[in-house]
Amino acid sequence: MNKDQVKGSLKDAAGKVQETTGKVIGSNAQRLKGMKKQVEGKAQKTFGDIKKVVKDAINK
Repeated sequence: MNKDQVKGSLKDAAGKVQETTGKVIGSNAQRLKGMKKQVEGKAQKTFGDIKKVVKDAINK
């Protein structure tokens, strides 16, 4: 795993927690921030996945 995969996964998980917290406390702002963070995390993880594939292809 590279740093983008790790950071992306962590950001996605943090976003899920933030979204759930927003639902529990009734805060749409927190819920939406959590959803945004999840999207950012998934995008960063995908970028990391692509980097890994390219690096593996170059090393073959």
